[in-house]
Amino acid sequence: MEIRCVGVLGAGQMGLGIAQATARAGYETILVKATPGTLDAQRGKVEKQLQREVERGKLSAADHGALLERLRWSTRLHDLAAVDLVIESIVEELAVKREHFARLDEIVQEQAIFATNTSTLTVAEIASAVKRQERFLGLHFFNPVHAMKLVEVAPTLRTGPEAVAACVEFAKRLGKLPVVVPDSTGFIVNRLLVPYLIDAIACLERGLASIAEMDLAMQNGANHPMGPLALADFIGLDIVLHMASLLHDEYREPSFAPPPLLRRMVLAGFLGRKSGAGFYDYAQTPPAPNDWLVRRGAR
Repeated sequence: MEIRCVGVLGAGQMGLGIAQATARAGYETILVKATPGTLDAQRGKVEKQLQREVERGKLSAADHGALLERLRWSTRLHDLAAVDLVIESIVEELAVKREHFARLDEIVQEQAIFATNTSTLTVAEIASAVKRQERFLGLHFFNPVHAMKLVEVAPTLRTGPEAVAACVEFAKRLGKLPVVVPDSTGFIVNRLLVPYLIDAIACLERGLASIAEMDLAMQNGANHPMGPLALADFIGLDIVLHMASLLHDEYREPSFAPPPLLRRMVLAGFLGRKSGAGFYDYAQTPPAPNDWLVRRGAR
């Protein structure tokens, strides 16, 4: 199975990152927005990022132009009809993903591979919406795509070895490190990462340490580049809550149960970096810990 043209469904942060990575690696790429509205803002964001790379000498003017020529933008699923690989990166809701893949199954050429960038849903549940289950698997990229090397390649019990091999080689051509993992909710990284984040929030609730103390402890005691609370802010507290809830629903393990403080913060709109405030206040430089959250959000 040779992959020459890639379709990316979803124009959020992950979709934009994946599309840039595939175009940068030389693949003809079609990015399709799955929600209503134009692509003007997303296109402008990508062009601005690439222009900064040119100005810093990280990308030549010629490569900049060639990359933009390889990256096409669309709001129509039918524009993916002739691609060799579709990578879906839309909202992490099973019904929505299944609906889009069922439509794509009728549109995209029969020999194409379908991949989902899900991080917490079971790939087989999504794949059951299509006929080509032997050419369906998970390709889980990490945020930010340009900086994170790992790609979890998650075949289902029905995924054929040819599709797995093609996607492993595809990931390598992107400059990534592919790791083949079983199709289980959370794969490897989120099965280990979510309990870590959840426990850090629970420890904060119990008064084990302050926000800054906890992050500094893990940075300097475990050599982590970012502490757990700063990392939760970076991921997005709504996403952390969603991942934890899905994992808890699947495994019923206490280590996945979202702490009350996390639920209250999400309800109040404290989502982390993207909202300007979470465990830290990002209106300040450097960001200042919001220690008052613990007093107001305690059990």
